[in-house]
Amino acid sequence: MADRQQRRITDLGTLKALAHPLRSQLYRALVMARTATASQLAEQAGEAVSLVSYHLRKLADHGLIEEAEAPRKDGRERWWRPASDGVDIREADFRDAPEKAAAHQAATRLFHEQRTEAHRRYLDERATWDAEWRGASTDSESLMRLTPGELSALTGELLAVLRTYEERGRAAEAAGDTEGRENVALYVFGFPFRA
Repeated sequence: MADRQQRRITDLGTLKALAHPLRSQLYRALVMARTATASQLAEQAGEAVSLVSYHLRKLADHGLIEEAEAPRKDGRERWWRPASDGVDIREADFRDAPEKAAAHQAATRLFHEQRTEAHRRYLDERATWDAEWRGASTDSESLMRLTPGELSALTGELLAVLRTYEERGRAAEAAGDTEGRENVALYVFGFPFRA
């Protein structure tokens, strides 16, 4: 997927398809796995294979995932992969109608709740990680006074750095360098507030 870009979601149907709690969980798991079957994803999610298969087809209907070539030639299971290197969902694309704005708000809240739950899970399990991983994990807050243009520029720079590390990690894994690698989540929120 190195040559594919993020997909910008601008239509309400696709946003609603991804904003289903199980579908967003499955999509995130598939992004991390790069390819997987419904059975593998069902085991991860703790759901029935038939239910997961249904939701994978819904994600595929909206072009968010696609069939992947099976790594083994037994052909018994359907393999899936993300259709792009991720998704880009912007508030500006959903503000022109109340229904679209409400759907964007609901989706954003769902994604934030899922991210918060993932961080809570890490905090609960932190003691099970070795000292090196505990030392490498971060939880920081930066409070600044910026203009909208400065915040946009900062966001662009941070995303470029994140993309560099993502590509570096994928290239290393493709070359067989898997020693010590784990899934890592880094969440960045940038928003104005009044004290």
